[in-house]
Amino acid sequence: QVQLVESGGGLVQAGGSLRLSCAASGNIFRITAMDWYRQAPGKQRELVATITSGGSRNYADSVKGRFTISRDDAKNTVYLQMNSLKPEDTAIYYCKTDTLRFTGTRLESSVYWGQGTQVTVSS
Repeated sequence: QVQLVESGGGLVQAGGSLRLSCAASGNIFRITAMDWYRQAPGKQRELVATITSGGSRNYADSVKGRFTISRDDAKNTVYLQMNSLKPEDTAIYYCKTDTLRFTGTRLESSVYWGQGTQVTVSS
């Protein structure tokens, strides 16, 4: 199995910054895509940013120019640097990984989610 542990959420004033981390551990052969999602109260979960194993990045239009996703494959960790935060960024942030695991006889690809970390931006 694979476990994802997120950290770095909290309360910040509008215009401030936060850095989220998500560390994966367990039976990991290789992590391919790593993503950050968020879910605000009463809204559907939405994709915020994604980074591939080759380093390609994509962002939701609402965060382009303010958020930066990065990864450290030696640590199996993905980061989300969030700058110029706005009240509308308030949400629970989740990381997701597409992970290859070696089962003993073959590689299997599975999706794993973190438990979420709360980000609250006050106006």
